Amino acid sequence: MITGLSQPDRATLSGYVRDAADGEALIGATVFIPATGAGTVTNAYGFYSITLPKGFYEVRFSFVGYTDTRRNIDLNQNQRLDIELQPESKQLEEVVVAADEEGVEVRGIQMSVNRLNIGTIARMPAFLGEADIIKSIQQLPGVTTVGEGASGYNVRGGNVGQNLIVLDEAAVYNPSHLLGFFSVFNPDAVKDVQLYKGGIPARYGGRLASILDVRMKEGNSKEFEANGGVGTIFSRLAIEGPIVPDKSSFIFAARRSYIDVLARPFVDVLRDGARLNFYDLTGKVNYRINSRNNIFLSGYAGRDIFFFDSQQGFSWGNATGTLRWNSIINDRMFSNVSLIFSQYDYALQFGEDERDNFKWNSSITDFTVKPSLSYFINSNNEITAGLEAHYYRFEPANAVGTTNGQAVDVSIAEKYNLETAAFVSHQLRISPKLSAEYGLRYSMFQAFGPGVVYQYNDTVPGLRRQPVAATSFGRGEEMVRYTNPEPRISLQYQVNPQSSVKLSYMRAAQYLHLISNTAASNPLDVWTPSSPNLKPQLGDQWAVGYFRTLNRKSVYEFSAEVYYRRTYNQVDYIDGADLLINEYLEGDLLSGRGRAYGLELYLQKKTGRFTGWMAYTLARTELQVEGINNGAWYPTRFDQTHNFKATAFYQLNKRWSVSGNFTFLSGTPTTFPTSRYVVQGILIPHIADNSRNNVRIPAFHRFDLAFRLEGRTLRKNGKERKNTDYWIFGLYNLYARRNPFSIYFSQGDERAGSGAPIQSRATQLSIIGTVVPSISYNFHF
Repeated sequence: MITGLSQPDRATLSGYVRDAADGEALIGATVFIPATGAGTVTNAYGFYSITLPKGFYEVRFSFVGYTDTRRNIDLNQNQRLDIELQPESKQLEEVVVAADEEGVEVRGIQMSVNRLNIGTIARMPAFLGEADIIKSIQQLPGVTTVGEGASGYNVRGGNVGQNLIVLDEAAVYNPSHLLGFFSVFNPDAVKDVQLYKGGIPARYGGRLASILDVRMKEGNSKEFEANGGVGTIFSRLAIEGPIVPDKSSFIFAARRSYIDVLARPFVDVLRDGARLNFYDLTGKVNYRINSRNNIFLSGYAGRDIFFFDSQQGFSWGNATGTLRWNSIINDRMFSNVSLIFSQYDYALQFGEDERDNFKWNSSITDFTVKPSLSYFINSNNEITAGLEAHYYRFEPANAVGTTNGQAVDVSIAEKYNLETAAFVSHQLRISPKLSAEYGLRYSMFQAFGPGVVYQYNDTVPGLRRQPVAATSFGRGEEMVRYTNPEPRISLQYQVNPQSSVKLSYMRAAQYLHLISNTAASNPLDVWTPSSPNLKPQLGDQWAVGYFRTLNRKSVYEFSAEVYYRRTYNQVDYIDGADLLINEYLEGDLLSGRGRAYGLELYLQKKTGRFTGWMAYTLARTELQVEGINNGAWYPTRFDQTHNFKATAFYQLNKRWSVSGNFTFLSGTPTTFPTSRYVVQGILIPHIADNSRNNVRIPAFHRFDLAFRLEGRTLRKNGKERKNTDYWIFGLYNLYARRNPFSIYFSQGDERAGSGAPIQSRATQLSIIGTVVPSISYNFHF
């Protein structure tokens, strides 16, 4: 029962918790009342509110990496108390790897959630020495990838298209640079990274597997500063500072690769117009209107360019923009309204000149409005509610081929969709030991004309369906509508101060589908909306977990989670499916169901000279699709039975530290032919039993090592340097393992003699087959 709507004998303490050094809001800071045991944490904007019986209290404010602050207050009426926490000494910061306050993982109601401190990400070994958010979360339990250089990641059996990645609430539809070796997120501009793998709150929706919520810095409101680095493949620079001190600030960050610039004098093709580079720009400004209202404007623009000469190549890029208004309506009510824009597009062209060429571009554009309201009833009750609306415009293919000056347009018509949702959730402390969060998200998806809906013939499952009729719809006419309730619930039982048990259930609906039949997604993959022939994907996930701190200071934390996931209307493809520029794409798609289950173990040491974590996942991911594998269950391309990762940091002395990553992944499934035909001397592979993913490639394992050298902190005259810098020396794939990405078969080049069998060979493709050294220089002033 909700209590506390009218409470004359109670009062509310509320405010913001910020970093004293730069004014940044601290997400997840703890506000604790020792006398009562009541407490809360700050929200995504650094705001807190806690309602208590009137009286005198000591209040403790804390956040990992910062010095605790205590305040004695006489809470005889509603009070506003903004707090600035002082960062701890630099030496201590360097050996803290936790992103949450001590014991929050045990005491908090959320499960299946991982947060990474951006400082921890910066210290992890990385490819070519460049800190990367996407690669860093792949070191967490339940997160996998199909191989090196693969774009995206898989979470608890979901494919890469079932992960929602947001930057300041704006969806990022392709998070990769350089075909997956780097992500689009500039770590100098990022403040907070949080991955939801299960028990996802009702305020999030649109994807089945996970939510990666990346929050940008707001910019230093105290003084100007700059961060940057010069690396092996690209350089970066971020500038931030106050526009009006303690009232308005900004941050602007930029990166660009320069392989093509450095290699141009030595490579002929680069001098002839070839381009190979990527860049991104990230920016944010904020303005504090008054003590109760703040506005934020943030944006991102980035692009990859791969041109083989001046006429041929392809490019892809993302652009986002977010305008937010935070308002404290009263001491217990906080609102946020966000207007969001996101676009992903790619372009491909080839040909000798304007008379003979082919040009193709495609895009998805997303306009979103999302108002939400949080009501902090008392220290035991919090309600969050809101609305969300997405207007999508899909451009599947704007394609024109030209031969001898004659143009042929093979474009596919644009698609228009509206996705809306209402959500409400209630977080409730039922007793000192039992807490719950339950909620409901109700979503609706509509497709509008102009457009054509095709009806397809019935055929043997697994074969291409042909269109037999078509229905045309006018502009604005509704073509199809889907609605889905999406209940969510989480329970937490505090066994004792050091341990807890948690359970969660969630249902999610996904109306957008990533169409890709490659092992890893690539920039030319197609996003397509649900339609009368393509139903929304649905998923249910159950999870139970045990969480424990292993000593009183919470230096060690351990967790074990078991999950089971069922999905419906999963997309797979007929053999030989034509996915690009295909107006009848839906005739090549198959629909089935999936299941995934596993055990995740996680052990973390949070502080000290030696810190880090170990993660192990035992899992299985399978699909069942009529027309594939004779209708039997088969493993997905990204199924990995065993997944072990270890990340460690060690502070050698004041200036030198070392870090290492070790990764072991079971081999992923793939499909090998079971027999072959020979026709006129040409070998044709054949799968006699119609099996899918019938073998596994060898296991993947790799060890990475990095050394960090801090610059001197004192000048020659003994005074402390105001500017700081450091070097990173990295060794990626230290023991030069040639990890298989895929294995393919080909016919031998030698001509077989009469009556002799034709030889074939199996070739293993390794993206990186040697140790990759790197060096980078990073600075702050």
